[in-house]
Amino acid sequence: MELTVVFDEPFWVGVFERYSAEGMEAARVVFGAEPKDEAVYQTVLARFAQLAFSPAIAADKPDTLARNPKRAQREVAKRLARAGVGTKAQQALQAQREEHRLASRSRNRQALYAEMERKFSLRQEKRKQKHKGR
Repeated sequence: MELTVVFDEPFWVGVFERYSAEGMEAARVVFGAEPKDEAVYQTVLARFAQLAFSPAIAADKPDTLARNPKRAQREVAKRLARAGVGTKAQQALQAQREEHRLASRSRNRQALYAEMERKFSLRQEKRKQKHKGR
């Protein structure tokens, strides 16, 4: 598990990355103002169970070996030049947003059709009431 705290205009955001057999999952927490170490620790203790992790994306666990910082910086620059901007965590969060958007769209469509059906049945009932006495 890894937590990265970054400034994402206009708030400070924490990105949790969790590695499992299926791949990498990510979750996002908004801190607001720049958090102190104690605030980050309290957030992890209090809100970790409620975090909504994204669906797993195929990814290997990162190496935990100590590296030369200049070499690491060159490797990051090469990866960004090849693949564009976006980390695995950002891609996982994007997949989670897309999944949520599709589910919401489906729910809204079902509610719309249910409402249309209800209105239609009311109109039909009203029509029957008009012709009931003849």
